[in-house]
Order: sequence, then structure tokens, then C-alpha cells
Amino acid sequence: MTIRRILKSQLGELLIEQGLVDQSQLDNALKIQKEKGGLIGEILVELGYAKEEDIAQALTAQYGFPYLPLSNYEINPDIISIVPARVARQYMFVPIDKIGNNLTIVMSNPLNVQAIEDVELLSGCNVQTFVSTSSDIKRVIEKYYKDKD
Repeated sequence: MTIRRILKSQLGELLIEQGLVDQSQLDNALKIQKEKGGLIGEILVELGYAKEEDIAQALTAQYGFPYLPLSNYEINPDIISIVPARVARQYMFVPIDKIGNNLTIVMSNPLNVQAIEDVELLSGCNVQTFVSTSSDIKRVIEKYYKDKD
């Protein structure tokens, strides 16, 4: 089992513990993920098993990641340019702030250690993570990265 798969299953296990999905729903979503790829949280939402907000709040409650709704959040284009569009889309995150050597990003799945390590390597910064919904992050990516990549 790869590290990546372990990390993806952690979110599923958390959602089971929180009572947001049951084992059969998670198994079905993991099967679809294996066939088609994608993020486990998004698959659970697409299947109607969980709501995006519930997933974000479960991560906030369990791991203490701060929740940040992005609907009215304005991001400096210099911050956006720190991370290439393809990386933001691949890991479903967006950089929102940089103070000194600390880069703040917002992700739908902050348990994805690989994504955080890649961003740290790419940016040369220490990464601090906030949580938001996938749809909020997609909207921000489309808004700020629409002419890039």
C-alpha cells in the first residue's frame, strides 16, 4: 500500500468515525476512485454520501485545521504566482498569503502530506494549512489561474 493511498484512506476513516459516511459508502467511493481517480472527498460528495461543508468541518474538528470560506477572499496575484496552476489543480489547493518564509495555503484535504511537501519544495517556504470546500477552491483556482498553464 502506498503512502498516498494511506493518506487518502485517512480522510475516509475520519468521516466514518465522525458518522458522516458508513463503511459501505466509503468502500464504494474507494472503488470508484481506483477506477477513475480523483479525490476521495469529492467522490463522496458526488455520490451524495457527504456534504463538502461536513467534510471540511470534520477535518477542522479532528485535526484543528482552521476553516476558511473563500467566497469573498481576495488574493494578491504575487501570492498566486508562487505556485504553478497545474500544481494547484492537481492537489486542489490555493496559496492565499505569505509572510516571511511562511506560505499559507487552503486545501480540501490537508491530510495530503505529499501535496504539502511538494509545495514546500517548490516554494522554498514552510506551509501552513487551512481547510475549505473543494468547490470554493475550484472557483478560486479558476478565477486566479484562468490564464495560466
